[in-house]
Amino acid sequence: MTNEQELKEMVRQKYSEIALQDKETNAASCCGAGGCSTEVYNIMSDDYSTLEGYNPDADLGLGCGLPTQFAQIRPGDVVIDLGSGAGNDCFVARSQTGATGKVIGIDFTEAMIQKARANAEKLGYNNVEFRQGDIEKMPVTAGVANVVVSNCVLNLVPNKGNVIKEIFRVLKTGGHFSISDIVLEGELPANLQQAAEMYAGCVSGAIQKAEYLRLIQEAGFDAITVQKEKQIVIPDDILSNYMSAEEIAAFRNSSTGIYSITVYGRKPDCCTPGSGCC
Repeated sequence: MTNEQELKEMVRQKYSEIALQDKETNAASCCGAGGCSTEVYNIMSDDYSTLEGYNPDADLGLGCGLPTQFAQIRPGDVVIDLGSGAGNDCFVARSQTGATGKVIGIDFTEAMIQKARANAEKLGYNNVEFRQGDIEKMPVTAGVANVVVSNCVLNLVPNKGNVIKEIFRVLKTGGHFSISDIVLEGELPANLQQAAEMYAGCVSGAIQKAEYLRLIQEAGFDAITVQKEKQIVIPDDILSNYMSAEEIAAFRNSSTGIYSITVYGRKPDCCTPGSGCC
């Protein structure tokens, strides 16, 4: 589609716009990236409203799972949220770490950081911090986090292997991550692969599920577990922006699937050759 830097700039610009949209617009499309559907609401996002710490002002409807529900966060933990947006997962994580813990949200987009900081200020949280930065080079010291979470963000990053290596770096020995993301089984039609909006919409930037899990294993993680999996069905009225009726029918009848998966991985207590933890 384009080079890595151009992809990052496109994501930055799109998510600056998304920060100003309402939740209903974002949730009725693919990660807020446009092509609003009249067929279905909440194409990807799960319902946070029953989780402790949930704050509606911080929920932009951009997720594809509930990583904090599976993250085994304990009181006093240091938690890092990658692609923290308006702070939704950070505030849920903070309800689990309590006042003795710390939550650090990292986001690429200044508009999101400003929105998240304003939300934290309203809530009076002095142990939730938001840092602007690239999650391929996190503005965080090595070995500081007990837990890393992220919700539908790695698919937006051109070099996913770099992010997974960074997760390994910032985790303490014995720490773990729980990440919700979009993956594929089978090849997307060319029109979807090349669509910039589908990249910003968390679809065309997704990689094969097997490759995704392989990158996690190669980074040195163990106890890798798929905690939850659900299929994502993009409505015809969104697909019709990029494909003909015949192409949509062929896509529906193919073996290609788009999935949201929540994956757990642990940084081992002891070093293994090539793991990078020594």
